[in-house]
Amino acid sequence: MKRVVVTADDFGLSSEVNEAVRLGHERGILGCASLMVGAPAAREAVALARSRPGLKVGLHLTLVDGRPVLPPSLVPDLVDGAGRFRRGLAGPGARIFFLPRARRQAVAECRAQVEAFENTGLELDHLNGHNHFHIHPTILDAVLQLAERTRIPAVRLPCQPLSTAPAGAAWMAAVMAPWVARTRSKLRRAGIAFNDCLFGLFETGAMVESAWLRLIPQLPDGLTEVYCHPAVATVGALKESMPEYRHAEELAALLSPRVREALERSGARRVAFSEACAPAA
Repeated sequence: MKRVVVTADDFGLSSEVNEAVRLGHERGILGCASLMVGAPAAREAVALARSRPGLKVGLHLTLVDGRPVLPPSLVPDLVDGAGRFRRGLAGPGARIFFLPRARRQAVAECRAQVEAFENTGLELDHLNGHNHFHIHPTILDAVLQLAERTRIPAVRLPCQPLSTAPAGAAWMAAVMAPWVARTRSKLRRAGIAFNDCLFGLFETGAMVESAWLRLIPQLPDGLTEVYCHPAVATVGALKESMPEYRHAEELAALLSPRVREALERSGARRVAFSEACAPAA
C-alpha cells in the first residue's frame, strides 16, 4: 500500500508560513506541519493548530539558523553575537561533536524545545530537524534519550532515492548516507517509527507543481513523506534566510487540482505519521 505524509516545514517562522499552512490544509493536500517552537510566529502557529484539530503537528527541532528557546547565555557555544544560532552545518556540527560544553548545551536546548512543544498542549505527531540536523550523532542521541520519557511517534529519515535526483544533486545523498544509515539503525532499535522514503530533499525550496507531477508516479509502496516550504510570500525572515526558495509556488502546488488528481490516480492514501506508523520491528 502506498501511503503519503505531506508536511510543511518551518511552521511558526512567520505569519506568511502560517497562512500557507492554513490554506494548504483547508483547501489543499497538506496534512502535517513541523513547528519551530522558538520562532517569531510560533504562538500564532499554535493557535492556528488548536483551531484545526485535523492538522497534525510535529517538532521542527532547530539548532542552526534560528533562535534558541533557552536564553543565549545558556547556549553561548551555539549562538552568535546577536543570540541567534550559527548558520551553516559543518561549523556548528563540528563544535557540538568535539566540544563537551557545546554538546551539553545542544542537549539542553533539545530538551527545552521538546518541553516547549509539550507546553503547547498539541499532540506530537513527529519530530524532524531544521536542515535535517537531527541526524547529527549528538542530536540524534539526545532525541532518543528524550524519547524515553516523551512519546515520539516518528522521526523523519532523509532518504530520497538516488534515482529521483536531478543532475548534480546526488552528492547530497552520498554525504548524508552514513548518517542516514546510523539514524535508521538507531530508530529501529529504539522502536521509533520512520518513513520508508522521502521526497523533497533534492527539491528543497522548489517543491513546485512540476516537481510533484514528476515524483508522484515514482511513489513506492510503503510510507513516503513529501515535505515542502510553503508561504504566501517570500518576505521578512524568509527573504533574509532563504531568498531563493519558491515559497508561493510551493503553496500553489499544495492547492493544485493537477497534483491532487495525480495523487488520487497513484492510489496513494494521505496520512499523518501518528496514523500510519507502528513502532518499527
